[in-house]
Amino acid sequence: MTKIAVRQIGPARLTRGVEGGGRVDWDAHRSMHPVPQMLECDKLIALAEAGKLCGRGGAGFPFANKLRAVVNSAVRRRKRTVVVVNGTEGEPGSAKDKVLLCRAPHLILDGAALAATALGAREIVLGVTDEDAAASMELAIQERQLGDRARVVRLPERFITGQSGALVRGINGRRPIPPGRKGHASTRGVDGLPTLLSNAETYAQLAVLAGLGPDGYAKAGIPEEPGTVLLTVTGSARFPAVVETPAGAPLAHLLDLCGSRAGEGVLVGGYHGAWLTGDIATRTQVSRVSLREAGGTLGAGIVMPLGRGTCPIGEVARVVRYMAAESAGQCGPCRLGLPDVAGALAALAGGRDAAAALERIRRAARMVVGRGACAHPDGVSRFVLSAMDVFESDAVEHVTYGGCGRPVLGVLPAETDAQLRLEVDWSRCDGHGLCADILRGTVRMDEYNYPVIPSEPIPAALESDARRAVAMCPGLALRLVPRVPKEARK
Repeated sequence: MTKIAVRQIGPARLTRGVEGGGRVDWDAHRSMHPVPQMLECDKLIALAEAGKLCGRGGAGFPFANKLRAVVNSAVRRRKRTVVVVNGTEGEPGSAKDKVLLCRAPHLILDGAALAATALGAREIVLGVTDEDAAASMELAIQERQLGDRARVVRLPERFITGQSGALVRGINGRRPIPPGRKGHASTRGVDGLPTLLSNAETYAQLAVLAGLGPDGYAKAGIPEEPGTVLLTVTGSARFPAVVETPAGAPLAHLLDLCGSRAGEGVLVGGYHGAWLTGDIATRTQVSRVSLREAGGTLGAGIVMPLGRGTCPIGEVARVVRYMAAESAGQCGPCRLGLPDVAGALAALAGGRDAAAALERIRRAARMVVGRGACAHPDGVSRFVLSAMDVFESDAVEHVTYGGCGRPVLGVLPAETDAQLRLEVDWSRCDGHGLCADILRGTVRMDEYNYPVIPSEPIPAALESDARRAVAMCPGLALRLVPRVPKEARK
């Protein structure tokens, strides 16, 4: 997706010089962007506060507060610090950070160097998953002759890799999954040191803010949210693009630019975000406040309109199946709750006992909230419950008629790397139910007390349980087989 088009509403800042798709090298970068003046920590904090700079990776946390937390931890513990650039961007529908990493790497490094100098950091670490992004950043480090002051760490491309705790674990050489307990990188991050962790766009925004100053930075955007915003517009858009727009621009204008209408619904914020009705979306601005008031979130900067030609319930079911497969599988909501939601959505989409499935979706989605080892279950619940509200009439059609009459076109990207699926030899199955006990939420029993086996692949996190269910099946009816390749399903 790094070949995606780049468009702008208003003057380009972050995307200056990258419209043609090429990489901005060191000399070209310096001709377009001034050398940022290195600042002491208190002055950098004051700059971030004056520019109202917030993180652009999802939570929108004030950058000045992050800086202050790292400084306080370093002083209290008498430790050096580390600066981490989160360039993993595990969202399937996002490309904004990859565009910056691949095409404007020096803008990211300008911001990271500002933070590292102010903090007296030991090193800058860039965590990435994309091969092209890794190559671009490694070349940028060479072009700047940073030596051992900066390094790139390549991590597996999974949705949860970008969670802060998972990223720190990965950089530390451990399995990149959420640690399962609450903690802050600012206190104990890379190698146990106080760590400033923010995503790629945030550091690029810091560099632009330092170059323009707070007053120049505020010439774009709105008073509450100065500056520009990078968004990835995909879904049913005819001209998918990464768009740089001033904060406060109408969302409808953004959709028009990318050849799309709001249609029945627009997903904002990505797969941890929320759905807006088409009517609400056209009256909403691109800002954290406006989107929150509309019931959405800026989140990871993703906008996905859904056209009328595809089945919304089927699209949502595909995404939740993917999200269940991408979980770490280390807590009850991920091991049991998300597969249960995915199974119920698949039943609703297929018109199988749809009324009961709809009730199960709402109940299971609400039950995972606040109970996970990380924010993944909460984010999926937000996505699902908002979809059930926005696409309520479609859900009713599935309950009443067994479907809405539209195909599932796969408009929302949701391909999983899971390689195996379960299969049953029905001539051997006695309906013992042991498989449903072992794989709760993935396998369930029907009204005749026989297992309902999902057609989708088994999440990698559940493969060991699936193998145990196969090994313990009393009738030797259950087996694991390779998933059918995507090409073979066409």
